[in-house]
Amino acid sequence: MLTGIQIAVIGGDARQLEVVRKLTQLDAKLWLVGFEQLDHAFTGAVKEKLGDLNMSGIDAIILPVPGTNAEGSIETIFSSEKVTLTEDILKKTPEHCTIYSGISNAYLDKITKNADRKLVKLFERDDVAIYNSIPTVEGTIMMAIQHTDYTIHGSNVTVLGLGRVGMSVARTFHALGAKVKVGARKSEDLARITEMSLIPFHIKDLEQAVKDTDICINTIPFPVVTAAILANMPAHTLVIDLASKPGGTDFRYAEKRGIKALLAPGLPGIVAPKTAGKILANVLAQLLDHDMKQRKGNTP
Repeated sequence: MLTGIQIAVIGGDARQLEVVRKLTQLDAKLWLVGFEQLDHAFTGAVKEKLGDLNMSGIDAIILPVPGTNAEGSIETIFSSEKVTLTEDILKKTPEHCTIYSGISNAYLDKITKNADRKLVKLFERDDVAIYNSIPTVEGTIMMAIQHTDYTIHGSNVTVLGLGRVGMSVARTFHALGAKVKVGARKSEDLARITEMSLIPFHIKDLEQAVKDTDICINTIPFPVVTAAILANMPAHTLVIDLASKPGGTDFRYAEKRGIKALLAPGLPGIVAPKTAGKILANVLAQLLDHDMKQRKGNTP
């Protein structure tokens, strides 16, 4: 249980509602900032404006998956008001206050560091990334079906990267009957691709590997699907880029060439917000419980 802990949930989309539901069930006291247009009420959760919130009693701040933008603004689907997180606001919190975000950026890193507050990036955790790969794969399948006029079964699918998402994508498209080849750099990844009964190739050979590709799925957050690579793809190829913004594809050249290229980060929150929210809620509940017990253990 999280009895006695006070948490500020600032902004977010439908995923945050699952977080709020879980934490209120665990008896935490929640302050919801950027939710004034939300009709649903949660017992133990109070809607409040950021400027009116007494930060001196806040034990944790939960931000949306993107955290803030480069200027500190926070996405608020359930509010029309602009919400900005600043260094001064963080300095008003207790020293033990922890900030939880899906990902971060230079701005959020800077203000948490200057305020000397702990920042936890949930999407850097293996468990969160692996759980999230499930709705990501389902969303990728949906996009492949919507944007092609041929079946996945029998298609030539090229997956770039064998990380937590790449592995799930490759395995699932293979199970659907696609002919899957996977590009990676590390020798151990190439060995794993072979063990999975897929076709391995080194990323340096990508230009040759894409010559017969029907669907190219990128998970590498660096410019890998360049103009030179796109020039070697068949005109009908569909590119689905799952890497975080701005992706790893030259979208300008893809459009010029007539290749359909789609940037699709954050698929879990789009195709399965309830499941994606539960994933975050369960992990946050564990982390908050651990932090609370640690603080109590350190209290004289």
